[in-house]
Amino acid sequence: MTPRQVIARNHVEDSENRMHSDEVARRYGFRGGLVAGVTVYGYLTWPLTQRFGEHALQQAIHAVRLIKPAYDGETLRVEMEQASEGLRARSWNTAGDLLAELEFRAPGDKMPRPAGADALSGPRKLPDRPLIDWTNLLPMQPFTPWHWTITEDLNQTFAAQADDDNRLFHEYAHPHGILSMANQALMREYILPAWIHVSSEIRFHHLLRVNETVAVEAVPLDKWTRRGHEFVRLYVRFVRDAEVTTEIFHTAIFKVAT
Repeated sequence: MTPRQVIARNHVEDSENRMHSDEVARRYGFRGGLVAGVTVYGYLTWPLTQRFGEHALQQAIHAVRLIKPAYDGETLRVEMEQASEGLRARSWNTAGDLLAELEFRAPGDKMPRPAGADALSGPRKLPDRPLIDWTNLLPMQPFTPWHWTITEDLNQTFAAQADDDNRLFHEYAHPHGILSMANQALMREYILPAWIHVSSEIRFHHLLRVNETVAVEAVPLDKWTRRGHEFVRLYVRFVRDAEVTTEIFHTAIFKVAT
């Protein structure tokens, strides 16, 4: 497929996550506010859905890794190539820096059941939304579930933010919006002043259609420190009429080293 160029846009500059603001991001050594990782993921899904249509969003795995930040106004080049187990989409900036990559696999019906799924039947936390820290982020302690309705207007907003005018998304939920709900799972549970999404694995079992409502359930699987950063790996699933449609393993730095 011919490489595609897209202008990166920071649509969440006013987000509670101040890593998307120029002032705060520069304090951490970045050039400016970071374009949201879920938006970068949305750019990477474009060649997949152009080639495979809705088949890219059912019985498929998307594993995205965010390597370097994208900044508002940068021109990104998105290319797709063969990988060992499927296809790989990558994005570069004009300086030639590899910013992100997405591996696409179609394992059929053999996706294993994740270990974190059993924890979701346990007791729920109270929805008090504290400031996140190491002591109150508890692995295997489920978050408070909620319901998400994939409205037509919201879906078109997610598609537009990913610079994607594929008519497929008049009917089906855009992957940018789907992965954004993993961010929402953290932000509904905790106050996070400045944090960074670093990777995700999305397991698409069944298609999600516009105007459907799903239950969103989440639980932290693990937390760890590396080079002064504090990380969390979150498990999120969407449930429709007792059927799991989508599973997400979402990794973020919830406290950035200073």
